[in-house]
Formats: sequence, structure tokens, C-alpha cells
Amino acid sequence: MADKKQRAFELDALRGVAIVMMMFMHFSYDIRYEFGFNTFAYLRSAWFWSFVHPIIIVLFVGLSGICCTFSRNNFKRGGKLLLVALAFTAVTSFITFKIGINCLILFNVLHMLSVSTLVYALIALIEKITKIKPNQLTFILILFGLWVCMTSNNLDMYAYESDNMLLYPLGIMVQGQPDVADYMPLIPWMGVFLIGAAAGRVLYKEKKTLFGGAGKTVRAVTRPLEFMGRHSLIIYLVHQPVIYGVLYLIFKLTGRV
Repeated sequence: MADKKQRAFELDALRGVAIVMMMFMHFSYDIRYEFGFNTFAYLRSAWFWSFVHPIIIVLFVGLSGICCTFSRNNFKRGGKLLLVALAFTAVTSFITFKIGINCLILFNVLHMLSVSTLVYALIALIEKITKIKPNQLTFILILFGLWVCMTSNNLDMYAYESDNMLLYPLGIMVQGQPDVADYMPLIPWMGVFLIGAAAGRVLYKEKKTLFGGAGKTVRAVTRPLEFMGRHSLIIYLVHQPVIYGVLYLIFKLTGRV
């Protein structure tokens, strides 16, 4: 994102906030459901799943959409992320079917972001070839993103009408689908990503921070979050095994498990 001084640190920091919220949710889930402690009752609250949890996802996915407008090669970026996502599926499949620990992931946030990034890359290529005006393309992105989001309201009518697993990434439940963890379909979340990309095209035309005058105190406060935001992929990949492992060790040593 431009040079170091002009880097849009606010995007890194906000993505760091989303990562912290996600890590705390997974920490809470492990303690309550994996280790059986009657705590973190918010996980059973309608207000969390109806309000807070969507905010976490919208924040992370929308920011990812904004950030893709900074990339010079979204085909390469999306392709690399897709390889990581497929490797994630392969590893969790092995653990689930060979070791017996049910953690199968078929289409989660990594898959969704990789496909969404590739879709945006294709749209940007069409923009370049057709020489459509940037503002017009941005408007089309917003409309397309909103359409994808609203389409989710109609998916229930197709649930379990087919056994074609190719429909599963779209958000349509299919016959015989396996139990999976961390499911995040393209509908509606690719819509959120594309709306984020449209926002990035409008707000970050200069590819630099909107807060160039931020003082040293502000940057000192946001720096840890910025670090987490810049390394969000690695943190996402390793945080759950680390959290689970540390909790297991603590509870084992204290005789709780």
C-alpha cells in the first residue's frame, strides 16, 4: 500500500480489530464447547449471532475488498490464496477422515476471499479491455455486490433440492453434504467483498492513508493491531490450533481435563 509512510495503516488496524474479535470468539467457543466449561454464555445469545458476529465478518470481508484495490496483480494474489485454501481443505480432510477429529473445512473465509479476489481481478481486466469509465465500473460493482447480498434471501427455496456439491460454495445446502466447520459461502459474502472493493476505489484513489496527519501517540496505539492486520492470514491459519493447544495444556496441568 504505497510507501511505508503513506501506507493505509487504518485498514491494517481495523483488520487487526476484526482478527482480535475473531480470536476471542474462538477462545470462548473452545472453553465453553470443547472443554465443557459453563461460561461465555454470550455464544448462546441471539444478539451476538444476529448483531455482533455479522459485524465481525462484514468488517473483515469488507476490508479485504478495500485492500484488493491496492494490489497490482489480483489474479496472482487470489491464486495464491486459493492454493492455501485448498491446502487447508486437504489437511482438515486428512485429520477428519484419517485421524477422526471432525474439523472438515470445505469452503470457508479463505475460499470465499480467494474466489472473490479472482472475480474482482476479472472485473478489473474487463474494465481495462473495454475502457469503461472508473466511476461507472464502481457503480456496477456496488449494484452487483448488493444483488449478491440480496440473493441470499432466496436461497432457502433451493435447499436440499440437489446433491450437486458445486452448489455448496454458493450457499445452497445440498443432499448428503458432510458436517463442516467454518462455512462461509459466496452468497452473500462475495457481495460484501465487492462493495468493499467499490469503497476502496472511491476512498483510496491515491493508494495512501486517509490519516496522514496521525500523531505518534495514535500510531503507537494502533501499531499492534496494524501488525496483526498485516499478518491476518498467518494468524488465521495458526490461531485456533495454538489456542486449543494452550488451553488443553493449562487444563491438563490443573487437572481440569
